[in-house]
Amino acid sequence: MVSHALQGLKVLDLSRVLAAPFAGQMLSDLGAEVIKVEAMGGDDTRTWGTHYFRAINRGKKSIAVNLKDPRGQQLVRTLALRSDIMLENFKVGDLARYRLDYESLSEANPGLIYLSVTGFGQTGPRSAQPGYDTIIQGMTGIMTLCGEPDRPPARAGLPMVDIMSGMVGSVGVLAALNERARSGKGQRIDVSLFDVGIMMLVDAGQDYLDHDHVQSRLGGINRNFSPGQPFQTSDGWVTLAVANDDQFRRMCKAMDLAELPDDARFMTNTDRVRNRAELSALLAPRFITAPTAEWEAAFRAAMVPLSPIFDIAEAMADAQSGARNLIWPVGPDGMRLIANPLQHMSRTPARPAAPPPELGQDTAAVLLNELGFSMEEIEGLARDGVIRCAPGSTVAAD
Repeated sequence: MVSHALQGLKVLDLSRVLAAPFAGQMLSDLGAEVIKVEAMGGDDTRTWGTHYFRAINRGKKSIAVNLKDPRGQQLVRTLALRSDIMLENFKVGDLARYRLDYESLSEANPGLIYLSVTGFGQTGPRSAQPGYDTIIQGMTGIMTLCGEPDRPPARAGLPMVDIMSGMVGSVGVLAALNERARSGKGQRIDVSLFDVGIMMLVDAGQDYLDHDHVQSRLGGINRNFSPGQPFQTSDGWVTLAVANDDQFRRMCKAMDLAELPDDARFMTNTDRVRNRAELSALLAPRFITAPTAEWEAAFRAAMVPLSPIFDIAEAMADAQSGARNLIWPVGPDGMRLIANPLQHMSRTPARPAAPPPELGQDTAAVLLNELGFSMEEIEGLARDGVIRCAPGSTVAAD
């Protein structure tokens, strides 16, 4: 039987939208039990189309609780005191009103690992500001690196800062768990989208620190080596990444352009980056003479990195996606979800626990089985608007 790396750990997920919920899904895929606490109207993303919520909330139990009611606050507090990990992305200071802040909870549960994900972190002059991925892409300089040089700054096509913040949060939780095994103590993890966005500048940020050079957008061109960009073929587009001189020589041979490596403009990568426009002007007419499949075969034989530019449907239909099991059928209806890359761990692979939950589908079960409430008490709380149970949800005692 396949074991779970995080089996036995309890996670209380008070987060919504993307970054922290993504961290919660990572923990669920690795075997943790994740209870997602939603507002009575549900996570914001439930109104953004089913695809958004489904992408980042599989394997979780959903309970809907009115945190404005003291009884709802006490329910969540009790669950927090029985949890190993808590995730939240409320505005700075908001949860203190309900005594659900780290300081309040850690007094009674000193082993609690408490992940806070916010736009700008718990400190600093912008800490009170809200921060969505799009805002952070603008403020960290990421948007100035995206798009064509003669067009306005562009947002990356995916919420990259949110996704990376969820990953950084997951790493922080795992590090805190490892340290807790030695000390017995939990800790708070303060993850800021702004901090993560600055981290994501990587070489562009280091270029500024080293040389005071502020890089600008180059469209699909890789700024560090050449050729590294898209080219149009006779029936589509390819992108290539020629990162060293040996690859360049092999590329030129595959394209019947054997004279180019001896051209003084292109002898080294530094030369090719400096003369990128001239090199592109020579390669573009050559690429457009043959179809994508022919170039892909030629470059594969020459061991030079080149790929077709797929749309999402083509990427998911590619044989490599099937071989790596990148689409998981989950639940009795076989809902298709994007797989967790950690499914290839040799002993404790990631795997889905359940489909994404309906709003409040587990409210009654959690209150009955985790907190010992009676059905009469649960029905009373539902009538009073303290909790919400999904229509048709059932309760099975352990």
